[in-house]
Amino acid sequence: MTYPYLLLDADNTLFNFDRANREAFHAVCTSFAIPESDETFALYERCNNEMWAAFDRGECTKEFLVVQRFRNFLAAMGLDRSPEGCNALHLQTLSRCAFMLPYAEEVCRTLSRDHKLYLVTNAVASVQRGRLAKSPIVPYITAAFISEEAGAAKPDPAYFDYVFAHIDGITRENCLVIGDSISSDIRGANNYGLPCCWYNPGHTPRPDGLRIDYEITNLRQLYDIV
Repeated sequence: MTYPYLLLDADNTLFNFDRANREAFHAVCTSFAIPESDETFALYERCNNEMWAAFDRGECTKEFLVVQRFRNFLAAMGLDRSPEGCNALHLQTLSRCAFMLPYAEEVCRTLSRDHKLYLVTNAVASVQRGRLAKSPIVPYITAAFISEEAGAAKPDPAYFDYVFAHIDGITRENCLVIGDSISSDIRGANNYGLPCCWYNPGHTPRPDGLRIDYEITNLRQLYDIV
């Protein structure tokens, strides 16, 4: 066994966050009388992604970003709505959406027989714990390490300090970080000297300047790696 400890990202690695995010956006638009279309969703996504990128760079807190993304979106739409209210409903809806990506349940079930599986995530704690509790993978996850509870976030080495302090027997050689995000998962593994596997179902070109030890487009490919 090469990697008995598996550090798995959650959103868009195991959970179908894109589907959940669209449902949450629909709930916000319906409740707050916001015009909903592919174009307005794309605008929200730009505002959302800009704020999460700032968070990954350590430029803002998660508490700030989740409301500020709606401030920016509503301002761009020219609408007078409550960004705090929009955010609260968005997070509440997300916490109920435990949609899984293809093969996620099967892979977690199979690998948990011989490996220890952990979630490593920057998501909002209430959302992540709500989804995990409702998901079919909850029996297979040993623990979930959420950035706001850890006091640091991926890709900060302090986040992995927290993770390592809470897992007996883990070393930099016997664990594997698995995730879809270059900016948090892969860079975080690079910053801490950990082996990493990039989940890249969209076949995005590899970035320069980062070590990627493995690349998969299907979660079942983990069987041949770990």
